[in-house]
Amino acid sequence: MIAISDMRRVLAIVLAGGASERLSVLADERAKPAVPFGGKYRIIDFTLSNCANSGIYNVAVLTQFNPRSLARHVGVGRPWDMDRETGGVVLLQPFLSRSQRTWYKGTADAVYQNLYFIIDQRVDEILVLSADHIYSMRYDQMLASHRNRHADVTVAVYEVPQEDTSRFGIITIDHNERIVNFEEKPKTTKSRLASMGIYIFNKKVLVDALEEMASKQEGYDFGHDILPNLISKYEVFGFRFRGYWRDVGTVEAYWQANMDLIVDLPELNLYNPENEVRTITQGYPPVKLGPHARVNRALICNGAIVNGTVIESIISPRVFIEEEAIVKNSIIFEDTTIGRGAVIEKSIVDKQVWVSRGCHLGAGDDLAANKEEPEHLNSGITLVGKGARIPADVIIGKNCKIEPWVEATDFTSKTVESGETIKGKSLRKYQV
Repeated sequence: MIAISDMRRVLAIVLAGGASERLSVLADERAKPAVPFGGKYRIIDFTLSNCANSGIYNVAVLTQFNPRSLARHVGVGRPWDMDRETGGVVLLQPFLSRSQRTWYKGTADAVYQNLYFIIDQRVDEILVLSADHIYSMRYDQMLASHRNRHADVTVAVYEVPQEDTSRFGIITIDHNERIVNFEEKPKTTKSRLASMGIYIFNKKVLVDALEEMASKQEGYDFGHDILPNLISKYEVFGFRFRGYWRDVGTVEAYWQANMDLIVDLPELNLYNPENEVRTITQGYPPVKLGPHARVNRALICNGAIVNGTVIESIISPRVFIEEEAIVKNSIIFEDTTIGRGAVIEKSIVDKQVWVSRGCHLGAGDDLAANKEEPEHLNSGITLVGKGARIPADVIIGKNCKIEPWVEATDFTSKTVESGETIKGKSLRKYQV
């Protein structure tokens, strides 16, 4: 383990600016790292908590797409003990200046556009992190490996199933764990070691690599452009991670990662005090279960009131589930009401939604893909966007999409067939 004093020579850069079309309406009005997860968290909480648990308190969060709720959530970093006079957390956004800086055009370009900030830091290593993965990891162990090997670059790798290799950057390492090849999303490959999007660079190596690449092209990524170029020039090693790690970039992956939390012995242990997942603490009252409530294998957050039935689901703060309502295999975001007798099956319902009495979401056996987003909504999960109002007794099928801020008057029928989308006629109220 590395002494805390040595961790002061590390700067963590958290890439949190990307939009996510694959998460559909869940990321319409918020950055992907700000999407709620596990009832009480946001996705970025896992990366920031990993930093805090590793003794890294000098952190820069790079934002871009819909940054408002993300910036408000991170704030001055108090939940992660990053509200400090020296170091702490800073939010960096794209800006315009005489040097004609523009929107970030790739992960490496995002870091390059903030090179002035990196050069100013009195650090030895730069830890580059993604803010959109769910995992618990001690970065200090990876840093110890990086220093012991006298590496110039270290990349965290995770073994994935063969059928998933085309979704990731795939790395080949030799018997000394040195990286000998990197392929970005290959169609076929023998290796199953995927890059986790976690990199440690010696400061000078990173600065030189970014400046060299910027002189050749506009817009570039770490995986596609930077890493392949460094393998033959520097000592580049892999660091194997064997814990729980999930890329929640699709609706199905996001839903499954949430469901992974409610099994009897989850791989990701939220109850380990040594690797605590930290977030903003709200002063909500305790959970209240009514006289007819039934709860089986679920996570229920403070402030929720359950008078109906909850089965294998995640219920966020201040959710109200009325009598005779059933929520099953679903995720319900904060401040949502599920009306009397409503049934919610395999659905994700965003914040401030009103599901009126007698509604049925995720109904039937028809698994027709969503007509607007067949590549994103095809696994039977129905989505309800933020602030939607669903009128009484409406039956909504599978793979449906109810857009944010839809009103009861936007429903022209009591039946929404599987794969259909309901759009709102009014403008969105505000961004959260």
